Amino acid sequence: MRPFTYVRPDSAQAAIEAFAAAGPGARYIAGGTSLYDLMKLDIERPEHLIDVTAIRGLDGIETDGDRLRFEALAPMSAVAINRVVLRDYPVLAESLAKAASQQLRNMATVGGNLLQRTRCLYFRNGAGGVSAGMTYPCNKREPGSGCAAIGGLDRGQAVLGQSRSCTAVSPGDWPVALVALDAYVEILGRQGTRSLPVADLYRLPGGTPHLEFALTPGEIITAIVVPKAAAGRQSTYHKIRDRESYAFALASAAVALDMAGDTVRQARIALGGVATRPWRAVAAEAQLAGKQLTRETAIIAGRAALTGAKAGDHNGFKIELAARTVADALMIAAQRKPA
Repeated sequence: MRPFTYVRPDSAQAAIEAFAAAGPGARYIAGGTSLYDLMKLDIERPEHLIDVTAIRGLDGIETDGDRLRFEALAPMSAVAINRVVLRDYPVLAESLAKAASQQLRNMATVGGNLLQRTRCLYFRNGAGGVSAGMTYPCNKREPGSGCAAIGGLDRGQAVLGQSRSCTAVSPGDWPVALVALDAYVEILGRQGTRSLPVADLYRLPGGTPHLEFALTPGEIITAIVVPKAAAGRQSTYHKIRDRESYAFALASAAVALDMAGDTVRQARIALGGVATRPWRAVAAEAQLAGKQLTRETAIIAGRAALTGAKAGDHNGFKIELAARTVADALMIAAQRKPA
């Protein structure tokens, strides 16, 4: 057991000030479904926990006007069953409903979910680090130690966005759907407020895979905003995994379609389970524009979505699996009633 201090501020500004006062060993905690897990594995070792769950007015869900706005402390389960989200944006509802278990969805927040760390088996099973005599080096956990997944058991690793330092998959479902819908986050820090596209929240590993998110120390996500679009009605989140529930994606696709009859005016496609961050499939979107959507064109688009994919020793199956996942998602979305 590692000792830590604990505070529970009642405003976002007070939380930020508490973080600044605590120094580099501070961590924010909301639902705790990820952080507690990593603390038990001795991967995260916070010296100060700042509990943000007492912040008033940060758990709302707004669906009026020209945008959806989910405040950061809204539970995943509450957003997943929201009437407007279910009816008009099934891709969002499904990405939440297919994540984790009902108990975890009741605890986890939509803001915290965006900052979930990888489930790479070497990241999680080598707790303690190389310097402590562990056999699984991991550059995310201990920068400069190496990556055991490269040349190791890489069945679950990324085929897109890898680097020589890291091949770990970005684990989230919700972020993939948000990227497909051009969502952005509202952020509060000591320097004030700013907004950032969800797609830009995640950093490619490059040579610094331990730097995962485009947040400065002490910044806190206060809300997630999704611009409304007619394509939301014809959307889906399709997830392929080893078991039906409580499992992370081997491949997933978030798809939203704007169609004129059988012809695609615009497609929005993002991939999960196969990349080091939520992956927007712009080549697949361009492939579909102006074309009739058939099984054949869906497969062609699915394969275009994996442009640049590079397999390791054991995960080559993911490339064709992901292509067919995209194709299946396109066909599911096309069958849904447009707005």
